[in-house]
Amino acid sequence: MEKIWVLLIAFLIFLAFVFLFWMLTSGDVKKEYGIKMWKHWPARLSYWQGAVFYSVGFTIITMFLLKWGGILLF
Repeated sequence: MEKIWVLLIAFLIFLAFVFLFWMLTSGDVKKEYGIKMWKHWPARLSYWQGAVFYSVGFTIITMFLLKWGGILLF
């Protein structure tokens, strides 16, 4: 049961980082690509791949910092 809570916390942290990434970068990326280019899936796919990769990395770092700080035990 304890591992379910750790996974849930990790998933919530991941979602928070994806949301933060989207809030900080979506406007600038749409301006850079342009509205017409943004509607094509390769542009959006590369954007969301970057969002997922950065969010996974920051989630892993955050989870290990929480473990190191004694807040989470896994």
